[in-house]
Amino acid sequence: MFLAIDVGNTQSTLGLFDEDGRLVRGWRMSTNATDTSDMLHSRLWGYFGKDGLDLAAVTDAGVASVVPALERAWRRCLETHLGHDPLVVSAGRDYGMEVAMPDPRQVGADRIANAIAARSTYGAPVIVVDFGTATNIDVVDATGAYRGGAISPGLMLSANALFSRAAKLASIPVEAPGRALGDSTEAALQSGLVIGAAAQAEGLVARIRAELGAPGATVVGTGGLARTVARATDLFDAIDPDLTLRGIREIWLRERDRA
Repeated sequence: MFLAIDVGNTQSTLGLFDEDGRLVRGWRMSTNATDTSDMLHSRLWGYFGKDGLDLAAVTDAGVASVVPALERAWRRCLETHLGHDPLVVSAGRDYGMEVAMPDPRQVGADRIANAIAARSTYGAPVIVVDFGTATNIDVVDATGAYRGGAISPGLMLSANALFSRAAKLASIPVEAPGRALGDSTEAALQSGLVIGAAAQAEGLVARIRAELGAPGATVVGTGGLARTVARATDLFDAIDPDLTLRGIREIWLRERDRA
């Protein structure tokens, strides 16, 4: 079985795939840059044991990380378990997708995984909006090349910044309100955060489509808050929470076949 690990700045997502490529189980954990390889291995044992799964069944693994310290810790953890090197998705490597940017090394591992999975699942052109700590927009043009995108503060990053300066707002749930015109503090905050995030995505995607000359480009939402934002917009053709994990697996398959 293959274990895919997407290490974000705030949360990390783990996905277990069977031999046929089906995602059979997923976990989400807080990202802690001080975690050691032994601590990560202990967490894996805990997740697998709780769900009645055998960690020994994992024969291969791949990591896409935006946290360098955890990239190293996960590598050591998985090397110990597997007895061989895991895949570590690295910027600037050739994974079968042209990166049409001046410096391909600037593309984060999670972003290239998103683009590869989106192209194989939805075709090209395709635009991915990933709602994580940052909101990343990743663009694959009609030729199948990665063209770049946009990065902005994520919904919860913005919310936490506001909550830290306005204590009375901190208990308000972050969810999509029924309309943009809020008639209470709670509704107004939800409108500004969730509908605001949706409107920002709509505006950026509209401009990107125009610049690509691809008004019909497919738009895919992913990330932990994609479903929340999707309730406030009809922008998305699909919501695909497992996109990054599948991208990591696709990269691993390609690298395995090239070996």
